[in-house]
Amino acid sequence: MVPTSEWLSQWERQRDKLKCPVDLNDYFILPEIAGKQLAVMDIGPTSIPTGQILVRDPLCYLGHIEEQPYFQTAPVGIYSTEVCVVKPDEEGDCARYAAVRLRFSDAPAVRFEEALIGHEDISGMRDGEFFGFNVDAGLACICDKQAHQAFCDFSSRWHKEHPDGNLYDDYFAALFAESFREHPQYQRSGGDWVNWRIPGTEYHVSLFQSGFGDGAYPVYWGYDQAGEICQIVVQFIYIQLAYT
Repeated sequence: MVPTSEWLSQWERQRDKLKCPVDLNDYFILPEIAGKQLAVMDIGPTSIPTGQILVRDPLCYLGHIEEQPYFQTAPVGIYSTEVCVVKPDEEGDCARYAAVRLRFSDAPAVRFEEALIGHEDISGMRDGEFFGFNVDAGLACICDKQAHQAFCDFSSRWHKEHPDGNLYDDYFAALFAESFREHPQYQRSGGDWVNWRIPGTEYHVSLFQSGFGDGAYPVYWGYDQAGEICQIVVQFIYIQLAYT
């Protein structure tokens, strides 16, 4: 979506409201936050052929072709999908994915600011609010616009071939279970992530659990010292707030 000049002017004036309240670098550097032990794992490549990025629940929203990417773009390439994991605890809670990021360069991020599509009403934001994206099936993914088109094509073909089928139960569940068998660390037995190549393409998309499950979650661009986008981070758990 191409924002209007009026919206862009408002965005420039209101950008302080969009700053992340915590330094998300800590999620991928520190061994512990708020008494919770953390780990970082690489779950495989994500293809970014155009630089136009969406973050969506793949089962509930990604299949709609009208879904729009963020108005700012990332460098084109193939990037490792890094997950910040809150390790299982002695009380029996499973591993929780607190954040997922792609790093587009080695330059460190000096600030994080919420990613927007370009139609949001920024002027109405209050402290502690964010726009984010909705999760209704416990999963999320970072997806390039071209890969999004390929996913929509795949989903349409699959449903035509399986008119009574369920895309998760009859297709993805087996892939998640295989992911667990091959990489059991920080996954539940049904699988919590899968690095998937969209059939008929070379595009890789990672699907992963959304922290505490269904809800709304913010997405942040990371900017380097020169003001260039160097990361995108999906924050599922505000660790400092959730565990203190």
